[in-house]
Amino acid sequence: FDAGFENGCTGKILDVLKKHNVPAAFFLVGNYIEKNPDLVRRMVEEGHIVGNHTLSHPDMTGLDETAFEGELRGMEQLYEEVTGQTLPKYYRPPQGLYSEDNLKKAKAMGYKTVFWSLAYADWDNANQPNPDAAVEKLTSRLHDGAVILLHATSKTNAEILDRLITQWQSMGY
Repeated sequence: FDAGFENGCTGKILDVLKKHNVPAAFFLVGNYIEKNPDLVRRMVEEGHIVGNHTLSHPDMTGLDETAFEGELRGMEQLYEEVTGQTLPKYYRPPQGLYSEDNLKKAKAMGYKTVFWSLAYADWDNANQPNPDAAVEKLTSRLHDGAVILLHATSKTNAEILDRLITQWQSMGY
């Protein structure tokens, strides 16, 4: 799950994940951690990975080394302040924009860059996908080893997650 802000969906998402005993990774930005420390602590307490989606969600391809490092280190500091723990070294570039240089910089900082193999248009809160169509699209594209990108701000995702997990588990996942 990518999460740049909270709009009331994450608690429900966490409830469903807990119900099914399914761990997830939440890639957060600085604003999210600052405004939702209780949710971040809950993610950690319930065994989810919290990853680095940068401090302010810029296009990282245009940043020099100092600014690039500042985006990742700033997130590390916020996370440690809120949780008392070290941020796991997983990084997702904002908007999926990257360059070979960015990948090298992240690796030099000890990060593993995480992309996705399966995503759909769920990020626009003013134009949420139809729940039935979303389940069909996500299930038809599912494959062994899939890395599924969902946004925690999506009301559709919060609504369908229980059904998705149940269906995927019945398929052997």
